[in-house]
Amino acid sequence: MNSSVADFQEKMHLLADAFIKELPEKIADIETSWQQLQNDWDVEALQIVHRKVHGLVGSSKTFGFEELSQIADTLEQALKILLQNKTFVDELQSNEIHLQMQALNQWVHKPEKAQTQIIVEKFNNNYPDSDEVCRIFVVDDDQEAAQELALQLSYYGYEVEVFGQLDKFRAAIKEDPNAIVLMDVEFSDDSMAGIRIMKEIQQEMTDPLQVMFISPNDDLAIRLEAVRAGGVAYLTKPINSAELIDQLDSFAVPQTQEPFRVLIIDDSATVLAYHAAVLELSGMVVRAVEKTDAVMKTLLEFNPDVILIDVYMPECSGIELAKVIRQIDGLLSVPIVYLSSENDFNTQLEAMCLAGDDFLVKPIDPKRLVSAVTMRVRRARLLRGLMVRDGLTGLFNHTAIKEQLGREIVRSNRLKTPLSFAMIDVDFFKKVNDTYGHAAGDRVLKSLARLLKQRLRGTDIVGRYGGEEFAVIMTDTNAPEAAKVIEEIRKVFSRLLHMNDNREFKVTFSCGIADIKHFPDVKSVSEAADKALYDAKRKGRNQVTINTDD
Repeated sequence: MNSSVADFQEKMHLLADAFIKELPEKIADIETSWQQLQNDWDVEALQIVHRKVHGLVGSSKTFGFEELSQIADTLEQALKILLQNKTFVDELQSNEIHLQMQALNQWVHKPEKAQTQIIVEKFNNNYPDSDEVCRIFVVDDDQEAAQELALQLSYYGYEVEVFGQLDKFRAAIKEDPNAIVLMDVEFSDDSMAGIRIMKEIQQEMTDPLQVMFISPNDDLAIRLEAVRAGGVAYLTKPINSAELIDQLDSFAVPQTQEPFRVLIIDDSATVLAYHAAVLELSGMVVRAVEKTDAVMKTLLEFNPDVILIDVYMPECSGIELAKVIRQIDGLLSVPIVYLSSENDFNTQLEAMCLAGDDFLVKPIDPKRLVSAVTMRVRRARLLRGLMVRDGLTGLFNHTAIKEQLGREIVRSNRLKTPLSFAMIDVDFFKKVNDTYGHAAGDRVLKSLARLLKQRLRGTDIVGRYGGEEFAVIMTDTNAPEAAKVIEEIRKVFSRLLHMNDNREFKVTFSCGIADIKHFPDVKSVSEAADKALYDAKRKGRNQVTINTDD
């Protein structure tokens, strides 16, 4: 078990212990509220009691206390009938509710050891797997070619290990079965050794390995054998590195995508902490809000990809809060998922019709929670990307990057932090298109876009400004610091090998940088960066220039 999973389990035990310690006080509060309600009947006060019991149902289910959740659920259903009828409680109903509250008290005084055992069993079986860094295994007995391929892959941020002997690879892949394998079909002593060894290894594995075969032959018979050996891709030599990276990126999404940003709103601190821990273990960035008065500030600063909301909360319902969110500019398309122990279909349907996109019932298995959030975020990002992304590179388009620049300048001025804006232009791009064709030119642009995304921080924002021009917004970074980062990317890009019709070629870029310390608004910093870019070209291209002339 790795350390992150162990930390997760330890956190779950601490949360469960905290839940148990808080139970007597919570149940006493429910009993007091119920006694006051019987003396002074009020529908709004009944709603508060129902909400408290509903929260107890969800929390007890989440932490694996099935018997407690059943008792609380029976009590909640009795209270819900009173709410629906809007009538004063009769003697029969009062006795039933009193019995359920007695049962709650009896459960609390059960031996703590038995309760803890339930927690251990639940979380040992259901914690989610953590994502590991994607590694690439290159298997080829031509060491010179293998090392060159590994070098090209490393430029794009992949961790690569080269194997010239099949037995060493066989031992390594069993230790790291999540690695992506680039397997040469032909070895010096066996023209089908790569396929043969992969067939043998696949039969020994519980889950199939991801293997991409490389071969000088494009015969159907060999391709069929590669598929039968579990091949997910087949590339012919000489390798086009741009096409290879496209394939790798499609299999290694967790490594290349920006982490999902999840906002959770729930009035239960323990349940909040539980769901946050589950999602954080899977690599997501989570912001948890317990008090609804903090929601607005968090929404505007955090910019979530998805929002999880409990249906029942003290100040307002989750449905009401969802309606408010839907009225905020920029949040209309953000998925809202209700996360509640409410299992009444009609209530779920009403919530879905009123500003919601999905309804998840507590308790939810950790892996299912991660899967549901992932599906919603990917779909939302895809739809949003169609509107604001450049079709070729997947970067922000011209309009979107300018909007992002304005937004980030406002944020930096408010926080009093530096910000730099870089303009990048591919050198002699017309010559690339004229010499190697527009398809090759497109691949060059995609390679640069991918390199920028992988080499820059997740907080930096990259866009295609137009044609062969790119723009980079570097937050919390002044112009000299930005120049150092872009200079390193420039050096790497100049070493990349591009290919067209078996001809290899290299390309460079020029860059101009300005920051808001000297140019405080969108117009001035854009013009200053553009002027610096012009200076870089005038001085001979393939360099980075800073503009500090106020």
